[in-house]
Amino acid sequence: MIIQDFSFGNFRSFKEIQTLSLTKAKLTAKKDKVLEESHTFVHQRDVFLKSKAIYGANASGKSNLVKALSVFLKIISQSLKNEKVLELINSFRLSADSMERPSFFQMIFWIDETKYRYGFEATDKAIQSEWLYEKKGKKETCYFIRENQAISYLNETLFKEGDIYLGLAQQEEGNKEFLSPTSLFLKMLTSFPFAKISKAIVEGFERIKVLSGLGTPEMTAYAREALRVPAKKSFMLEMLKRGDTAVEKLGFLELDNDNTEGLEAPKKRSVLLSAKKLNRVDTDKIPLSLFAFEEYESEGTQRLFEYAAYLYDALHQGNVLIIDQFDSQLHPLLAKRLVDLFNSAANTHSQIIFVTQNTQLMEENLLRRDQIAFVEKDRQGGSHLYCLAEIKGVKTEAHQREYLCGRYGATPVVGDFKELFEI
Repeated sequence: MIIQDFSFGNFRSFKEIQTLSLTKAKLTAKKDKVLEESHTFVHQRDVFLKSKAIYGANASGKSNLVKALSVFLKIISQSLKNEKVLELINSFRLSADSMERPSFFQMIFWIDETKYRYGFEATDKAIQSEWLYEKKGKKETCYFIRENQAISYLNETLFKEGDIYLGLAQQEEGNKEFLSPTSLFLKMLTSFPFAKISKAIVEGFERIKVLSGLGTPEMTAYAREALRVPAKKSFMLEMLKRGDTAVEKLGFLELDNDNTEGLEAPKKRSVLLSAKKLNRVDTDKIPLSLFAFEEYESEGTQRLFEYAAYLYDALHQGNVLIIDQFDSQLHPLLAKRLVDLFNSAANTHSQIIFVTQNTQLMEENLLRRDQIAFVEKDRQGGSHLYCLAEIKGVKTEAHQREYLCGRYGATPVVGDFKELFEI
């Protein structure tokens, strides 16, 4: 799965349609050109970014951008079984006309050698439109277009699975326009063994992982399970070592749960243990001490442990990572190393999109200008997304300093807090 563009609109603080692009921009500055070889990759003659950083003031809409991606993926994943998943849609509420319109979601992406454009419009109650296009070479071909509960166009030759499904639905229901108002046509098709294109696309979306830099129980469970795979465990442990956490080993201690009622046989529970040396003397004679990982390790160590499992899958399996509050628990140097990991020449096709307030990551030898994006609110409360490469006159300045000085926008207008003593 390779993401080219993600567009969305009328969602939370974003009124107008905005596009987050992972396509390489045509930059001519010398320092941008130097980073091009390591920070971008070529796929089918198109060139894509390996990483994208999102900056902006508090409450500007950065997290809403991540939520848009998350909701887009959740609706695709759950719409067939969960009729309430559309309730995740929250339109722009500061305009009366926006509240009556559906939210818009669309992604342009690659699966192997084929480029697709898929999207839908929906309210919190029903899907109003849906479309899928394929592009090989210079020509884009429409597979299907949906309008409410009807398929208004279907390419019966190239998208045979859609035609077969509608034929079966017509025989069963006597109506060729048989579609659920809360289920996506693409997802409905995946229930059938003949729907190879739809299954490949939905499986591709499942390779996009949306994470929180604050951590979640799901992230912890995912990382714990990854430890049971030897190759992943080696990678995760090595990352903890290189991250200066002092963790030497990781393992599980299997314990019996207390069975006070005596109604069932005792069930096992796993306690994750970390082994650490008592001091930093470099000798094997110093014994290792065991600690309950989730109780004694710092928030930063636990976050790096969780990230490591997803990083392994991204770098080895081609998953895409999207992380909100990316470095909230990480030292700036550690955050920089993680970004370096994706921007290294050894990374051939993996992508990461992350929200951050760490302006040190704007250093010119770490990110190209097309890898830095900003979110800013206008006076009407609408969020806007734009890229540093789009700002005229910016080439080789110290981006961190210029951003904090307000030249690029997307910075807070902060008053003097010392005046609070007078209140």
